[in-house]
Amino acid sequence: MTAESPERGALLYDPATGKVGAYQDRSGPYAMLRPVGGGREWQADPAALRPATARERLSAGVTAANERTRSAGDTSRPPLPVRGCATCTGLEGLREAARAEYDASAETDANVLLRRHHNQEHRA
Repeated sequence: MTAESPERGALLYDPATGKVGAYQDRSGPYAMLRPVGGGREWQADPAALRPATARERLSAGVTAANERTRSAGDTSRPPLPVRGCATCTGLEGLREAARAEYDASAETDANVLLRRHHNQEHRA
């Protein structure tokens, strides 16, 4: 890393941890980095940091997205429609039609829409 501090939010690779982090600020002799997607900051040696490559940035973003999915709850099972809800029934119909056509992508889309509908309309 140059003597000049990078711009806040710049993605840097820390070889000591093998991770990419978003530059936050300096704290004494250390650079403070936060994991892509959020989390607990860590201290890094500013002299050892370098800009993250495109591949490293992509990998860090995928890791953050996977972590968000894992922390969102069990998404391994398809959501169940709420009895008496017309929207749920319609989305279940889309999902069943996709299954009948062996269209896994459309089935996943229907599950995503049904899960989103559940979160917006049926959360207690």
